[in-house]
Amino acid sequence: MILKSAASGLSHGHRALPEHAEQAVKQALAKAGLERANAILLFLTPEYAANPEPALRAAARAGGCMQVVGCTGAGILTEDEWVLDSPGAAAMVLGGNVHLSIAPQGKLSDEDTVLSLCTPAGLTAEWIDVAARRFGAVSGDLFGHGPFKVWSGARVSESEQVDAILSGVDSVIDASQGVRALTSPIEVAEVQGYDIKRLGNYPALSVLVQSLPPNVREMERVPLHLIMGGVAIGDPETAIRDGRYRLNHIVAANLRDQSITLSERPSRGERLFWAMRDTLTAERDMHVCVTRSVQALPGAPDFALLFPCIGRGPNFFGNRDRDLDALRSQLPGLPVVGMYGNGEIGPLDGINHLYQYSVVLGLFRARAA
Repeated sequence: MILKSAASGLSHGHRALPEHAEQAVKQALAKAGLERANAILLFLTPEYAANPEPALRAAARAGGCMQVVGCTGAGILTEDEWVLDSPGAAAMVLGGNVHLSIAPQGKLSDEDTVLSLCTPAGLTAEWIDVAARRFGAVSGDLFGHGPFKVWSGARVSESEQVDAILSGVDSVIDASQGVRALTSPIEVAEVQGYDIKRLGNYPALSVLVQSLPPNVREMERVPLHLIMGGVAIGDPETAIRDGRYRLNHIVAANLRDQSITLSERPSRGERLFWAMRDTLTAERDMHVCVTRSVQALPGAPDFALLFPCIGRGPNFFGNRDRDLDALRSQLPGLPVVGMYGNGEIGPLDGINHLYQYSVVLGLFRARAA
């Protein structure tokens, strides 16, 4: 049997039993041809969040390894299937020269590639804003109520943050935001607090309404939850094409003064375009993201980690995970593990960024001994 550096397994059923974690790890070991793992990535569904420790211990015993890292998510996935509607566990075992080590607090370097997991309470600007390259997700559930748990060393993290350094691999981290641009980037001409009053020479709301597709504009109630502002980073001429933008969500449309209230305070002079969530655009963008990542990696990947937003998974695509489909179609048989979260962590224009309604992809190739 050819030994693999990584393999995945998944088990689910009617109850949140520790045996699902055990079975997922045993499946992964069998696929990899390993007797024990260097480290285990373990993601559990929300039903485990109240008391994940029995499942963590079961995974550690099955893998012969105490380095169990992961969190609870709204759902779980591997290359074989995704699960959103029943209790279960998804695991990936790492072997060969691939290792995970828990970073001492405050000891990350700019050369580190860090799997970063946290709860909503553990998410802070100071934690994200480090020189090391972070990728990962925020623990979540379907309704955002919690509880939420993250763990390392087969124990729940009291800090509600986990920093695990991946070593022995070459890696590429990328993200797909996949929104449909309704306008080109326009200069923010007038702001007041969180309100954009004017874009260029026109009221912000007027620009938004005129940019909407006719079928959306004619709706009795415009779906503002699907519409957002995209703030261009760097050259506005190429920012949309290159994915160099951050999303700023709409809180309210104000008819009285034709302004738009955003979730983050806008800045006068920045370039903003109106955008809309769209399944076809998201699917196309994910294919581009996978292609770009494969081309950037020095050789064929040995495994992948995938962190889609719960707002972008099968519920968005119509009971299919088109993001996972894009990865599987271009890299059939590649071991994959991940979870659906409440925010995605990855690079954006050279810094770590918290994405929303996006998917973060990590491709990894094991280095030779």
